[in-house]
Amino acid sequence: MDVLQPILEQAPAPRATKRFQVALIKPSHYDDDGYVIQWVRAFIPSNSLAVVYSLVEDSRQRRALGDDVEIDITAADEINTRTRIPQIIERFRAHQFFGLVFLVGVQSNQFPRALDIARPLRAAGVPVAIGGFHVSGCVAMLPGIQKDLQDALDLGVTLYAGELEGRCDELLRDAAAGRLQPMYNYLHDLPALEGAPTPLLPRKYLKGTFSLQTSFDAGRGCPYQCSFCTIINVQGRKSRGRSADDIERLVRANMAQGVNWFFMTDDNFARNKDWELILDRLAALRKEFAAAGQKDIKLVIQVDTLCHKIDDFIEKARAAGVVRTFLGLESINPENLASAKKRQNKITEYRQMLLAWKQAGVITYAGYILGFPHDTPASIAEDIAIIQKELPLDILEFFCLTPLPGSEDHQRLFKEGAPMDADLNRFDIEHAVTAHPKMSRDEWQGTYFKAWDLYYSAEHIERLLRRAAATGGGVSRLASMIFLFSSMVKIERVHPLQGGILRLKYRRDRRPTLPTETPWLFYLKLVFGTAFKLGQSLRHWLWIDSLRRKILSDPDRAGYVDAAITPVDEHEVDELELFTHSQAAHDAVEHIRKVEKLTHAKSVA
Repeated sequence: MDVLQPILEQAPAPRATKRFQVALIKPSHYDDDGYVIQWVRAFIPSNSLAVVYSLVEDSRQRRALGDDVEIDITAADEINTRTRIPQIIERFRAHQFFGLVFLVGVQSNQFPRALDIARPLRAAGVPVAIGGFHVSGCVAMLPGIQKDLQDALDLGVTLYAGELEGRCDELLRDAAAGRLQPMYNYLHDLPALEGAPTPLLPRKYLKGTFSLQTSFDAGRGCPYQCSFCTIINVQGRKSRGRSADDIERLVRANMAQGVNWFFMTDDNFARNKDWELILDRLAALRKEFAAAGQKDIKLVIQVDTLCHKIDDFIEKARAAGVVRTFLGLESINPENLASAKKRQNKITEYRQMLLAWKQAGVITYAGYILGFPHDTPASIAEDIAIIQKELPLDILEFFCLTPLPGSEDHQRLFKEGAPMDADLNRFDIEHAVTAHPKMSRDEWQGTYFKAWDLYYSAEHIERLLRRAAATGGGVSRLASMIFLFSSMVKIERVHPLQGGILRLKYRRDRRPTLPTETPWLFYLKLVFGTAFKLGQSLRHWLWIDSLRRKILSDPDRAGYVDAAITPVDEHEVDELELFTHSQAAHDAVEHIRKVEKLTHAKSVA
């Protein structure tokens, strides 16, 4: 059944004698002061929420609970929507607790918040289930039931491991019959995605996102074996995808409700076997929408660092509307990449790959992990300086190497009995939560914050904007992104991926383990703190904007050149610091040379 259009224009349903309540909540998590991280407008939409909403809506349309039962669905992403627990309880009480609160897409750092939402609901008799990567990752990689999961079970919360496609009816029927199981485990039975209801949230639930963004997954699974990754152990290493027809229906439905910004959440879209069919279909849709005078498709994707090796991939991505791409760069130290089993990343390919995206006019983001075994504060600072000078990268975002439950790293440390932080709320890839062989936790944490200051220095921000002007990139677009990424950690102490516009705080929404502040103290800190942060943000934006205007008014802006945006040269491996700054880098270059020599010899033979 095509559920997309009915979601937007729901036809009157037959009169039902009972109404089953479904409340979908994507939890946020707590900041260091214990307040829920929440914004007027959040930067990143929740794909998990969209996926589950569409599956429940499909069940509603098919009247999966019977012709005499109507399903009422609400959805809330806590990153931009306050969870009002008393109102949820009253709603369910009015319907004799006939329904289900489903906490969806719960990651490890969000699990404590999920339990804090579930606890009063369960005390009132509201059925609650929790799904997402934390539950699935723990069940997939650890023996038995871990304490945090047992805490949920002790509350009478149902745990859901695995994916919901093809099983939503079963979950809803069990909840309606009052026979929810303590745990559902479908990790060893990954469903096909082709033809399944595609992720779609009605516009009213997207208003809390920046630029009215939505998201979808064209596929799930990744063939690589990165030891810090949870995706491969939850969604598998074999790519499962939606068809081009599925994607077209999804895009058309969103465009019909005025939504044209899409974040494709696939961990590595370049390895989707149908990438070309999907990109060609999107390119055709862009032409159709342009001819009809409609908005243009804007797409953000995630790919690996070898995507430029795929014939026509970057060209077709740009034709499909890709304006930003996220790359898992992770490190420029080959020893670090090898230690994480990220052997697909070759530092000798970085420049060619980034230049290809820049020539296509696409803004590049790269994740950079701090805390690999060979990292030190000095080596990290050195690496950042090399990236600034020699890689044509736009946005660099930093993460602490975090042993997330569900990853091989976490499993190994668990088996070794290595100390890890007991508070899951800190497993947000921004906090150091375990020991490091060369840095204390304080050094590691300090290095994380310093890294943002180092990369987004005044000198480098100007360099980035001048590169964009010289290569024909969108200087204004890049200036906006630089502002967001250079200010969020410095001013709000929150990673940009958890960021947004205008922070919200509610006095009574503090973590239960911390005291509720008195009204006068809370509101005094909130008012003056908000005013101070707004002042900092305004000053920073005015500086970036003045720099942008100066560069755009420079008649010689197209003549700017530096080492990063020069074409790849066969001799650069002997000259650039990227390839010469360490023995590991030198060895990586020699290995590539040997491979090329052997390959050439075989082709000649």
